[in-house]
Amino acid sequence: MKTAKINPATMTAVAVMTAVMCIFGPMSLPIGPVPISLTVFTVFLAVYILGPWKGTLAYLIYLLVGLTGIPVFSGYSAGPEKLFGMTGGYLIGFIPMALISGIFIDRFWKKIPLQAAGMILGLLVCYVFGTTWLAIMGGMTFSAALKAGVLPFVIFDLIKIAVSISIGRAVRIRLTPVLHLQQERA
Repeated sequence: MKTAKINPATMTAVAVMTAVMCIFGPMSLPIGPVPISLTVFTVFLAVYILGPWKGTLAYLIYLLVGLTGIPVFSGYSAGPEKLFGMTGGYLIGFIPMALISGIFIDRFWKKIPLQAAGMILGLLVCYVFGTTWLAIMGGMTFSAALKAGVLPFVIFDLIKIAVSISIGRAVRIRLTPVLHLQQERA
């Protein structure tokens, strides 16, 4: 495996994507215990543009910013109580979602349907983390947590995948020479 080069352009790109998450992540629509937010979109966009490792790094920095108390989580919330609260499983689930999605994006650069399939797989993993945690913390059955934390979001999240592919692909193509991203795989 190749090690990631950290140069000023890469650091800047990771910082910009972290900032995008910090700006759009708090914007949410409360519809129950789990709000509709743009965090899923920004994580997908970050891994699409930066790849699995740098995109996940951008998310981890975002997560740390929120844990320090800066209100960047949904509904302009922050702190450990958010991570260990009812929706904390989704925040943790974004980590494997980013890695899985980013790996599929890189591996299948020329096959957008396979990229989308990988992003959906990553999203499903995130749903499992979040739903399990919601059920435990909310004192509800897995089925009830699924109805509250996943079913209202599926359509929105599929739209977020499509939009992030569209925007992310255009941006990544333009940034490839600067960030030395891979695009030549299957």
